[in-house]
Amino acid sequence: MPFRLLVSLGLLCALLPLHHGAPGPDGTAPDPAHYRERVKAMFYHAYDSYLENAFPYDELRPLTCDGHDTWGSFSLTLIDALDTLLILGNVSEFQRVVEVLQDNIDFDIDVNASVFETNIRVVGGLLSAHLLSKKAGVEVEAGWPCSGPLLRMAEEAARKLLPAFQTPTGMPYGTVNLLHGVNPGETPVTCTAGIGTFIVEFATLSSLTGDPVFEDVARVALVRLWESRSDIGLVGNHIDVLTGKWVAQDSGIGAGVDSYFEYLVKGAILLQDKKLMAMFLEYNKAIRNYTRFDDWYLWVQMYKGTVSMPVFQSLEAYWPGLQSLIGDIDNAMRTFLNYYTVWKQFGGLPEFYNIPQGYTVEKREGYPLRPELIESAMYLYRATGDPTLLELGRDAVESIEKISKVECGFATIKDLRDHKLDNRMESFFLAETVKYLYLLFDPANFIHNNGSTFDAVITPYGECILGAGGYIFNTEAHPIDPAALHCCRRLKEEQWEVEDLMREFYSLKRNRSRFQKKTMSSGPWQPPTGPGTFSSPENQDQARGKKPAKQKIPLLSCPSQPFTSKLALLGQVFLDSS
Repeated sequence: MPFRLLVSLGLLCALLPLHHGAPGPDGTAPDPAHYRERVKAMFYHAYDSYLENAFPYDELRPLTCDGHDTWGSFSLTLIDALDTLLILGNVSEFQRVVEVLQDNIDFDIDVNASVFETNIRVVGGLLSAHLLSKKAGVEVEAGWPCSGPLLRMAEEAARKLLPAFQTPTGMPYGTVNLLHGVNPGETPVTCTAGIGTFIVEFATLSSLTGDPVFEDVARVALVRLWESRSDIGLVGNHIDVLTGKWVAQDSGIGAGVDSYFEYLVKGAILLQDKKLMAMFLEYNKAIRNYTRFDDWYLWVQMYKGTVSMPVFQSLEAYWPGLQSLIGDIDNAMRTFLNYYTVWKQFGGLPEFYNIPQGYTVEKREGYPLRPELIESAMYLYRATGDPTLLELGRDAVESIEKISKVECGFATIKDLRDHKLDNRMESFFLAETVKYLYLLFDPANFIHNNGSTFDAVITPYGECILGAGGYIFNTEAHPIDPAALHCCRRLKEEQWEVEDLMREFYSLKRNRSRFQKKTMSSGPWQPPTGPGTFSSPENQDQARGKKPAKQKIPLLSCPSQPFTSKLALLGQVFLDSS
């Protein structure tokens, strides 16, 4: 299928008008306006509870009405919820939160952070909010969207992640210390999704800032995964980023792998990149050949294709939505209906579901209010108008409110069999679950713009069009306006000229006495490195195609994270027979 047709089909899923009159089990139709207001009330119950009981911690603990840090002490729920505020129409709170984040967020902290989670939640959330600022009535600075405080924060956060990519393979470590870089004892084992889920955010960042390093490292990581696939075209679950050897060889579309496939498709659409789409289509063939059984997707051994785990994971429910983006609607609907039967059986999706037995897997009975099935329903409803998809939205609202709503927010469901609760409300509940539910019931939302309205913006590089629709959601449901990537383009030769001028300026004009202490302790002072580098001026030559000098990674004295804890951050490793 021609690439342009694939892209057109993908964008069409976001642009087709909705059909009304979805019948419920009693013959009545779920009223979109009614459920839209219900979803909005859910959001504010959770959001207000976070502000009152948990801010400035990362997340709310709804059973004890307090907060805790989970992913790096960034007030993460506030960042994750920011673009949802605008989608719900609350411009005043959006503006207030932007000021709060500028005043309170600091990335120069001695914290071991997940590279994957920091990217999709923090970098993605800040980029999305930056691009939506003008629509939210924020007074943007001259040169926006090529400059702005939220963009600078996103860039700062992303730069903290770059040391993780300094490996022999170009595939990143899973964890990095935001102050010191990669700990010397850090495990080199990273899940596939933790390697292949950067191109959306990093390419956007490179386009807006003019610094190619972000997109470059994301592309290298994608290519290295592609080159590491098995002879039958599959990838495993976890890989050693130093040696390129697969540690966990179970292959599937779920935990530890999922957003790698998602970003090949979304990166292809965002960047109009035929190679990324060709990669996904090749993977799609292998996935169909070896992992698909009766519209379910199982886990198989990546080299042999033999079934290793006949389970469905709740994280796999993104797959029908992804299929819709390449126009594979029939297969997407069949798989979605399989997953929906599991939801109706339990009132949610258990983390693991044994397909032959038709029941939950021991110790995987929980439902942390994940968004993936609702995400797929939103995409498919935009594409088809099938009333079954509105029914899922209705069921999700009723189930979540009945089972998990407590006085201080919404609690993770620890066990779907008896509806016991756990003391956590993950930030993705406000970033994704509520957002996709609201968009499912809100056909007139600006996110669904069909191109009939837009904003013309004057940038230092000419006029560009923003807000015309076709938003690409990152894997944390932060919408990126693809048109923005064309607003800040400049010739690389001009960029290098500016960098040379900056280095000359720093060399000749800066007061060197300011650096006297650094000179005495660290040797001769060097001018600051410009865009396109990790840490050293040699990388400037690399940007021009010259071979850089070999760099040494400094030895650090930070505590290393336990191997098992590291794996728990980014996905399940299937090392036992359970």
